[in-house]
Amino acid sequence: METFNYSDLSKTDIARLVQRNVDPANEIRTLVENVIEQVKLNGDSALLNYAEQFDKVELSKLYLNKAELEELASAVSEDQQEALQTAYANIYKFHKAQLKQEDKVETMPGVTCWRELRAIEKVGLYIPGGTAVLPSTFLMLGIPARIAGCNEIVVCSPPQKNGKVNAFIAYVALMLGIEKVYLVGGSQAIAAMAYGTESITRVDKIFGPGNQFVTKAKTIIQSTTTTAIDMPAGPSEVLVIADNTAKPAYVAADLLAQAEHGIDSQSILVCTSETIAQQTLAEVEKQLAVLPRAEIAKQAIDNSYVIITQNLDEAMDFSNQYAPEHLILATTNWQQLTAKIINAGSVFLGNLTPESAGDYASGTNHTLPTSSYARAYSGVSVDSFVKKITFQYLTEEGIQNIGPSVEILAEMEGLHAHRNAVSVRMNNN
Repeated sequence: METFNYSDLSKTDIARLVQRNVDPANEIRTLVENVIEQVKLNGDSALLNYAEQFDKVELSKLYLNKAELEELASAVSEDQQEALQTAYANIYKFHKAQLKQEDKVETMPGVTCWRELRAIEKVGLYIPGGTAVLPSTFLMLGIPARIAGCNEIVVCSPPQKNGKVNAFIAYVALMLGIEKVYLVGGSQAIAAMAYGTESITRVDKIFGPGNQFVTKAKTIIQSTTTTAIDMPAGPSEVLVIADNTAKPAYVAADLLAQAEHGIDSQSILVCTSETIAQQTLAEVEKQLAVLPRAEIAKQAIDNSYVIITQNLDEAMDFSNQYAPEHLILATTNWQQLTAKIINAGSVFLGNLTPESAGDYASGTNHTLPTSSYARAYSGVSVDSFVKKITFQYLTEEGIQNIGPSVEILAEMEGLHAHRNAVSVRMNNN
C-alpha cells in the first residue's frame, strides 16, 4: 500500500485518489450495452447462452423451484441455520422499526395534507455469486422487501458449476418465502429484470450490489427504461480512520475483510500516527499470508493506499471527500467525530465494532452506495421498497381560506384555468 502525507497532497492529487472504478475508454459500457440489447431482443435464449459463455455452465432451465430449493437447503447444518436465523431476526427487527405511518398535518384551518406508504409492486433482487456467494445480501434485500409488502419478488443469482445455487442461498429463499430463484448473473440478470423475458417478470425496481458490469448495467437501465434502481452499488470499499488508540491487528483485519471481496475492492487507511500505520501494514502482511482468498485480497490491497494526517479533523476531511461505502472510526475518540461525518454509507464506531458485524448480523443493511455515491445516496432500507403518496383534503372552510392565495399565485403565473378551478368552488359555497 502506497503511503501519502495529507499535507503534501494538492486538490488534484486528492481528486485522483478518491476516484475509483472508472471506465475511461467505455470498454465496460460497450460490453454491457451489447449484453442488454441481446437480452432485450432474445430473452431466455440470450440468458442461456450467457450462462454458458460467462458462467461456464449449460442450463436446461433458468430457475430452481421450491422442491429443488428445499433439497439444496437440506445440506445446511444446524449451527449454520442458527447463524442465519440470528441474522434474520436482527435485520428484521432493525428494518421493521423503519415502517412508520406519518401524521396528518392541518396546514391551515380546513386544509389537511398527509402521506401514505405503498409498496413497490414488483421488485428484482440481484444476489451476487461470483468469487463469493452472499446469502447475507439475500437477507439484506429480501427482509425489507417482505416488510414493505412487495407483491412480487424476482430473485436472480448466478448459477454455480453444478447448474444450481448453493445451499445457503436456497435456505434463505425458503426463510423469505420465495419459491423460485432464477439462475442468471451479471449484467444479463439486470437486463432480464428490466425488460422481462419469457421466464422472468419485468420489475419496477432493481436492488443489489455487484461488480463493475452489474453496476454499469444498473446505471444504463435507470437512464434508458422506466425501471428504477436502488443505487449504484459496485465493488466493495472501506475507509478506516485510526489514531494512536487504534489496535493495529484489528485495523488490518478490517482492511483485509473488504479486500477479499474482489480485486477491484479498495481498503483505505487514514491514520494520524505513522507508527500505527506501519504496525498495521505489518499486520496486513501477517494476516494476509494465511487467508484462503489471499491472492484476491493482495491485488485489492496493492490498489489501496495509506494517508497520514496531522489530526482526526484532517482525517475526517479526507473521508468526506472519499465518501466511503463503509467508514470505520478505529479510535476511542469516535464520539468527537460522528457529527463531522457528511458522506458515508454505514459507520462503525470504536475498536470493538468490526464492519463484518454490519455485513452479517447486527441488523443494519449492507447494501450501500460505493464509488463516492454516498455523497447523494443512502443504503437500502424499507423506504427503498415503498413509495410515499401525498394526499390533501379541503373542507368548505379550507377552500375559502386557501382559495384567495391560490387565485393570486395562478394569476401571477398566467395560468387562468388554475385560478378558475379554485374560483368556481369558492363562488359555489
